[in-house]
Amino acid sequence: MNDKLITSEEAVIWLREQSNMQEAVRHCYFDDPVEAAAERFSNSEEWQAVRELLKGYLPGKVLDIGAGRGISSYAFAKAGCNVTALEPDPSIIVGSSAIQLLLKKTNLSIEIVQEYGETLPFSNNSFDIVYVRAVLHHAQDLQKFCQEVSRVLKKGGIFIATREHVISAKEDLQEFLDQHLLHFLHGNENAYLLNEYKSAIERAGLTRIRIINPFGNVINYAPQTQQYFQSNVIAPLLQRKFGSVLSKLLLRNKVINNICAEYLSFKSNTPGRLYTFLASKQ
Repeated sequence: MNDKLITSEEAVIWLREQSNMQEAVRHCYFDDPVEAAAERFSNSEEWQAVRELLKGYLPGKVLDIGAGRGISSYAFAKAGCNVTALEPDPSIIVGSSAIQLLLKKTNLSIEIVQEYGETLPFSNNSFDIVYVRAVLHHAQDLQKFCQEVSRVLKKGGIFIATREHVISAKEDLQEFLDQHLLHFLHGNENAYLLNEYKSAIERAGLTRIRIINPFGNVINYAPQTQQYFQSNVIAPLLQRKFGSVLSKLLLRNKVINNICAEYLSFKSNTPGRLYTFLASKQ
């Protein structure tokens, strides 16, 4: 690892300057102008899938923890929600100042609070939805983070944590960190065991926990599209098993597609693979 680590803002600036990394910049929504990146996210299959999971809760009062430059907060606000964006980093590139710029450009209303997930400055039972995107794995105290989420969530509310890095064993963590795009620069990445996430959510008093596996939803495998995944991952799998003619018929069946996705998720052991978690407060 680099002995002289830099800030997340500096790491993103470095990434933007690499000519061979421009696709990655767009996939991470680090490109400017920030309002164009936010609008692209709000039109993405990932966001549409999130909206589907939150059907019945939208619009509502939303807490977006670790909001970054505000792309998800923007999407929630466009959906008519009352949004609070929690982001401790003041950065104009990846933090709360970027959200302020986004609001100035779009005239949307989002409350911005600079604080961490482990110490939420809100009253009990304040939000209908608590949302985190690729944030839970950054928690310094995973249990405390989930307890705070549970505390501020209204009864009947929902917690959704998307795109969270998972490892199968603690010894896999270093392999994940070594392969991460920016960790060698800022040293801020992390991953937990699947059971550590589940246990922390359960012990926080949240129930009806739903775990979405790496290939179980486009939320986890974006920026690949559902069509790309079906044509380039599931179709070859079916062709190997059943031949080209039968596989074309099976590919049209949603149940078969779901079974294939679950099978591929079960077989996947890549350190840092992405999961999504949902839980409610009863």
